[in-house]
Amino acid sequence: MTTANADDFSLDDELEATDAWDDTQSDDAPDDSPDDAPDDSWADDPDPEEPTAGAMELAERHQLRRVAGLRTELEDITEVEYRQLRLERVVLVGVWTDGTVQDAENSMAELALLAETAGSEVLEAIYQRRQAPDPATYVGRGKVEGIAEIVQATGADTVICDGELAPSQLRNLEDRVKVKVVDRTALILDIFAQHARSAEGQAQVELAQLSYMKQRLRGWGGNLSRQAGGRVGADGGGIGGRGPGETKIETDRRRINDKIAKLRRELKAMKGTRDTKRQDRQRHQIPSVAIAGYTNAGKSSLLNRLTGAGVLVEDSLFATLDPTTRRTTTSDGRVYTMSDTVGFVRHLPHQLVEAFRSTLEEVADSDLILHVVDGSHPDPEGQIGAVREVLAEIGADKVPEVVVINKADAADPLVLARLRQREPHSVVVSARTGEGIADVLALVEDELPRPDVEFRALLPYERGDLLNRIHQQGEIASLEHTGDGTLVSGRANEDLAGDLAAYAADAPIR
Repeated sequence: MTTANADDFSLDDELEATDAWDDTQSDDAPDDSPDDAPDDSWADDPDPEEPTAGAMELAERHQLRRVAGLRTELEDITEVEYRQLRLERVVLVGVWTDGTVQDAENSMAELALLAETAGSEVLEAIYQRRQAPDPATYVGRGKVEGIAEIVQATGADTVICDGELAPSQLRNLEDRVKVKVVDRTALILDIFAQHARSAEGQAQVELAQLSYMKQRLRGWGGNLSRQAGGRVGADGGGIGGRGPGETKIETDRRRINDKIAKLRRELKAMKGTRDTKRQDRQRHQIPSVAIAGYTNAGKSSLLNRLTGAGVLVEDSLFATLDPTTRRTTTSDGRVYTMSDTVGFVRHLPHQLVEAFRSTLEEVADSDLILHVVDGSHPDPEGQIGAVREVLAEIGADKVPEVVVINKADAADPLVLARLRQREPHSVVVSARTGEGIADVLALVEDELPRPDVEFRALLPYERGDLLNRIHQQGEIASLEHTGDGTLVSGRANEDLAGDLAAYAADAPIR
């Protein structure tokens, strides 16, 4: 699939080209009946089961397959104007600075999964042990020569580095290996651009991409260093330029800043809508539960199990980006909301954290976090640490947390026991088989905030609305139907307790 990536680029005369990922689904032709395509035989069934929105979205995503043989070679490009990169045949490069060999191999394995999610074929993966990345070329000079030989021997068209590279490092590596170089940040941004579905999600990703691109503007053949000259016409930058002396790179950077400002205004308006919904829930004192965790840990599968949301589920990194909120109830009738959130990853790009801050506020403002961990992952403790690092960055580290160790059906029992010992406030589940789901629901009910005010009221039978509110927002300790009305006692929030005060058990019935 065509991917929109620009760690090194020059803008064309229409900045709307930054919406490149919107066009990708029409550029590539689907493969003929791929073997791993989802089964859509239900469409021919005379009495088909109604597919969920997530199942239809997954089928649509799988219908688009990469066209073999299409590659963008660096040497074929003479004028680079926000070009689109087809990540196809890649070589992975990492620098191991601390930790164990296992940590380095896990990091490279994750980078390979990211590359495959973006639509690449991984040909080779190498890493180097260094105290710190080389300031000029990320890896040492000898290793650069080795990478160039591997690229030439394998026919790779892209090198992906497991880290965020400075613009000078990208330029130096490209000059030496003679193919496109992409860093980890650009790769993650590219995946987000492919998977963003909602208008808010696409705007957030575009903002993150532009913030990343702004620091990496450079041209090919010096075309961005040319000054505008003395004319105001096409050779001088056109109306709105700053006249003689302004270079193309300065013009592009100014236009990027204008686009960033526009996106921030749009996201601010969208944030107002989200805040209004959140304030409405808070006004009615409806508790909220946020499902957070590492990408591909099973958050969407868990949400489907707990609420029947029917959201997209796919065994890939960052399969879903747009948050989903569902209303559900406890066994005793209390109403609360449960929200799925974007997955986290090691070294999550700072640009994404900033762009998705309004979405991540759902986690910080929740009453309980279900921290989902992949129990079958080679390094689940590392996942827990990476997620908690992001939670601290968005101010959600003070919210009560329940660790949900998922994929119990595929995990090693010794690993599960180790995690349970490390995280006493945890529960083991399998979202695929349903194992432990009842335990999660019971734990959520116990951890939800409880009403503060005790009450004892005698409600007339015509005030069934108040009794319904008690079921949804409060806790009932005892309930008795008498000749004068319903005698009920329990706990309620302040607003509901105020409405019940007129029907206190020692007050006359109205």
